[in-house]
Amino acid sequence: MSDAVLSARTALVTGASSGIGWETARLLAGHGATVLVHARTTAEAEAAVERLVAAGARRSQLVELAADFTKLSEVAVLAGTVVEHYPSLDLLVNNAAATAPERCTLTDDGNEVSLQVNFLAAHLLSKLLRAPLSAAGDARIVNVSSSLHRTASMNWSDPHRVKKYSRVAAYAQSQLALTMATADMAPAGSGVTAVSVNPGLCDTALLPLYGRVGAPAAEGAAAVVRLCLPETVVANGAYFDGEVIAPPAPVTQEERSLKRLAKLADQLVGRVA
Repeated sequence: MSDAVLSARTALVTGASSGIGWETARLLAGHGATVLVHARTTAEAEAAVERLVAAGARRSQLVELAADFTKLSEVAVLAGTVVEHYPSLDLLVNNAAATAPERCTLTDDGNEVSLQVNFLAAHLLSKLLRAPLSAAGDARIVNVSSSLHRTASMNWSDPHRVKKYSRVAAYAQSQLALTMATADMAPAGSGVTAVSVNPGLCDTALLPLYGRVGAPAAEGAAAVVRLCLPETVVANGAYFDGEVIAPPAPVTQEERSLKRLAKLADQLVGRVA
């Protein structure tokens, strides 16, 4: 039963076909939001929506959207569709994520695949959706990060890690970049607030990367959705471990590194931004 606290709000959840993303869409719909359900393909988005309806969501509050984040051109088309049909966007949940493969794999855009899917797509979306997010007045961006970001370092000279590749290091770097860039996704005066959250170790497709037992995806989604609720007061750039605000990696506070990352990200998505 909906408590309707988000009944007048529209949310885009990326990577909503399974795991934390799907559970986040389910919970947001339960709060009454119109949910734009993103998946890699149209078939996956339609299947996710069908499961959401079976779980109790109203079909009228769900919209399926498809874009393969290994192609930045599709990210741009997705953003264009949202801008065209939703001039006001209240919530952007950057949840889509991919594990880094065993071998270094570059997308057709020339970027290491986990860096592109986990960070560059979110960076690009936040820029291309700035107008509808600002129009909402008090919009929020919630970036689903990982505690592994604390173990990472940015390889500035070789961000795609072509010369010395480790799948764990590549994945952790993508989560560090996402966490570092969070505050910049909501610049002063935009009317947007951006936060990042480690939802905890959950039983999702990413679990094999950690090699441990995970909690139900719904538990991680609850931590994400809490940050979407107007009753939860948040500060721009804040990082949460579950429901508790926590210190992120120290580099996320280094102004020089933040500027360097913003420049790098703009360069890597520049052809479609």
